[in-house]
Amino acid sequence: MDDQELIKAFKPAPEKDFSSEELSEDELLRLRHAGIELNTDKKAGSFLQINQAVKHCQAVPEGVEILPIKEALKKYDGLKDYWWKAVEKDKDAFTKEADQDLDNGYFIRIKKGAVVNYPIQSCLYIRDEGISQKVHNIVIVEEGAKANIITGCTTHPHLKSGLHIGVSEFFIEKGAYLIFTMIHNWAEDVYVRPRTGIILKERSVFVSNYISLKGVKSVQTFPTAYLNGEGAMASFNSVVVAPKGSSLDLGSRVVLNAPKSKAEIISRTISYGGSVYARGHLIGKAKEIKAHLECQGLMLSKSGVIRAIPELEAHVPDVDMSHEAAVGRIAQEEIEYLMARGLSDEEAVSTIVRGFLNVKIEGLPPELDDEIQEVVKECQKGM
Repeated sequence: MDDQELIKAFKPAPEKDFSSEELSEDELLRLRHAGIELNTDKKAGSFLQINQAVKHCQAVPEGVEILPIKEALKKYDGLKDYWWKAVEKDKDAFTKEADQDLDNGYFIRIKKGAVVNYPIQSCLYIRDEGISQKVHNIVIVEEGAKANIITGCTTHPHLKSGLHIGVSEFFIEKGAYLIFTMIHNWAEDVYVRPRTGIILKERSVFVSNYISLKGVKSVQTFPTAYLNGEGAMASFNSVVVAPKGSSLDLGSRVVLNAPKSKAEIISRTISYGGSVYARGHLIGKAKEIKAHLECQGLMLSKSGVIRAIPELEAHVPDVDMSHEAAVGRIAQEEIEYLMARGLSDEEAVSTIVRGFLNVKIEGLPPELDDEIQEVVKECQKGM
C-alpha cells in the first residue's frame, strides 16, 4: 500500500486518561526492554506518552526542562526558531500528517552550561490495537551543555499492529554535546515512520545510537544531520536484527557544511529472514572535513536479504572521505578457531553473534542485555 493508504489503515489514538500506576508488570518489563526504567532514581528526567496522552513528565536537575510539546508551543510562542526548522513539514505524507493531526510529543531543553550526569528517559508507547500515534519532538542542547537521552519506543505486550509517525528535531548549540539512544521494541505488524533532522553549530557533538532487536513489520528512517559550525561532529551507530517478516529501510545522512567538521556512520545488521536496506550518505561541502562510513551485514539464514548502500559525495577539494561495506555469513574458520579453544559449535556461533551485537551504551537497564541474549538464541534458530 502507498503512504496515504497506510495512514488511513489505522485509527486515531484514543483520548483515554491513563496513569503510569495502571501499567501491569508485563508492561513495565516491556518498557525496561526498551531501555526505560520508571522506578529508578538514576535518571535526570522522564517522559511517558501512552497513545496520545502524556502521563509522566518530570525534570530533576535545574538545568533540564521537559514538557509535552503542545505545552511548550504555548509557553514559547510556537517555538518559532525551532518548529519545522530541521525537518520539512511537506517532506512526505507522514510529516504532513504529523503537522495536521498531532497527538503530542516531548520538548527537552538542556540549559546553557548544564552537565547532566544521569540519562533523561523518554518513552512513546502504543497501548491499543490498530491505532496510529503521531508525535513531534524538539530537543535543544544549549551552549556548552552536555546530556544523554534514551528514548524507548514500544507497544503493549499483546498488541500486534499499529502505526507510529515520529518527527524529531534536534538543535545542538556551540560546544554542546548530546548522546541520543533510540531503542525500538515494536510488535510484528507495526509500521514505523520516523523523520529526523539535526542541526549542529560550532564544536558541537551529536552521537546517535539506534537499536532494533525484535520483529517489526516495516521501519523507514533516514535522519539527516547538518554540520553548520566549524569543528562540529556527528556519529551514527546502529545495531539492527531483522527476523523473518520484517522490512527495514534504515540509514543516516550527514551534510558537512563547515570546515574541519567530522562525521561517522557505522551500521551492523543481522538478517535471519528479514529484508534490510542499510544506507549511508556523506556529503562534503567544506574543506578539511573528515568522514567515514561503514556498513557490515551478517546473513544467518538462506532467506532474507541485506542491501548495503554507502554513498560519498564531495563538492569541494581537500576532503577526507571513505567508506567500506561488507555482507556475508559467519566464516567457518572463525567458528573453527573458537572450537579449537574448547567451545562447542553452538557456543562459537553465539560468541561471534554477541560480538557483532556489542551495544554497551551508557544508562541502559540490565533487561536490555537479557534481550540481546534472547536475540542471539533466535539468530541461532534462524541459522
